Amino acid sequence: MNCTEILMARDKMEEECGVFGIYSKNITEVSQITYYGLYALQHRGQESAGISVSNFGKIVTYKEMGLTADVFTPEILNRLIGNAAIGHVRYSTTGESRIENAQPLESKYKLGQIAVAHNGNLTNAKVIRELLEEGGATFNTSIDSEVIIKLIARKASGNVEEAIRSTLGAIKGAYALVILTGNKLIGIRDPYGIRPLCLGTNKNGDYILSSESCAIDAVGGEFVRDIQPGEMVIIDENGVESIKYSENNKKAPCSFEHIYFARPDSVIDGLNVYESRVEAGRLLARQMKVDADVVIGVPDSGIPAAIGYAEESGIPYAIGLIKNKYIGRTFIKPTQALREQAVMVKLNPLKVNLEGKRVVIIDDSLVRGTTSKILIEIVRRAGAKEVHFRSASPAVKNSCYFGIDTAHREELIAARMSVEEIRKEINADTLDYLSMENMLKSLKGCDYCVGCFNGEYPVDTPIEE
Repeated sequence: MNCTEILMARDKMEEECGVFGIYSKNITEVSQITYYGLYALQHRGQESAGISVSNFGKIVTYKEMGLTADVFTPEILNRLIGNAAIGHVRYSTTGESRIENAQPLESKYKLGQIAVAHNGNLTNAKVIRELLEEGGATFNTSIDSEVIIKLIARKASGNVEEAIRSTLGAIKGAYALVILTGNKLIGIRDPYGIRPLCLGTNKNGDYILSSESCAIDAVGGEFVRDIQPGEMVIIDENGVESIKYSENNKKAPCSFEHIYFARPDSVIDGLNVYESRVEAGRLLARQMKVDADVVIGVPDSGIPAAIGYAEESGIPYAIGLIKNKYIGRTFIKPTQALREQAVMVKLNPLKVNLEGKRVVIIDDSLVRGTTSKILIEIVRRAGAKEVHFRSASPAVKNSCYFGIDTAHREELIAARMSVEEIRKEINADTLDYLSMENMLKSLKGCDYCVGCFNGEYPVDTPIEE
């Protein structure tokens, strides 16, 4: 993350990473295609980027800290030659931000080479790691993803598919995996489907795996379907083989994918992300009527909900905050003294649409409250008479353990304050959160993980230390 993104993250939850994979029957530009796929998934992680390429089983990996466009040059990509590739962009939720923790992870084992890229978080990684270490295993990273590759290597006796299935029976939590081994590309989604993964193809007949459908679109591919919860797909010269490795029937995809993480042009589990956000805004407008002159959205993820809110309320929508998309990437400490300045560098008010107006601000969520308070102050300084704040998701009261950086519960403002206390704290004239009922309506059903809102998780969670 760059310095301003770190400072802005006070009101946001951060995704761990994005994964991408491609398989071709022939040696082709798989590294270049993976590069563009990762570029489209950059919103899911900005700390590091990596690509592993398999030349019919011989794997080469290149990864570095930084954005995809900074890590890979044409010269580097031209050296990554093969018929299959996987890629990864990372935001750390477990493990420090350093090159050793960048992915994909690559290793040699009994059956040759293997490379793994992981999106998500394992809830029993610590226990498994300790058991492996007691058995003589050594670890080179501090991330839970290394547990997966070590388990596969430990269980590999002759059949890699069986080694992977055995590993999946041992790990718990959230994971979308793309794996290169032998002349195969393997995609796996956890039994509850908490983290997303989908399948696509292109005009050449190559197969693509991606965290989001927007990356398949970006490389000129065609979306085929979502990988189902508890499904493993094995892609090789024979095509796609689907294996149902888990009999769990309770789906629980992450609700925050639709609220904030995913790009609005993605479709996840059959639901268009943009449409679900617009619908959330419409439902939010019905909850608490307010007399106002203009509705604005906090760029970028708050804008679809603001459009829906304006449509339903009849209050005109306008651009109220201009986002600077060209912020430097120097790391600085997020001190309180620098926080307001950083927000103002990234978001500047469009005074002509705010001065003398009663303004409704729509954001996708309100997690910690610090940035929301600064945004309201910015709008007031621009001359707004009133500022009404609306969150297009319910109040976040609990931590996430499945690949999202939410910090500890005591840092979540809704866990320690009432709505009225939060309203006063952020200096809004009125405040409202989308209700749980309406959020589920916007998601077209109730089969979602909503643990960060109500504390009810689909998988047992570790004890917070």
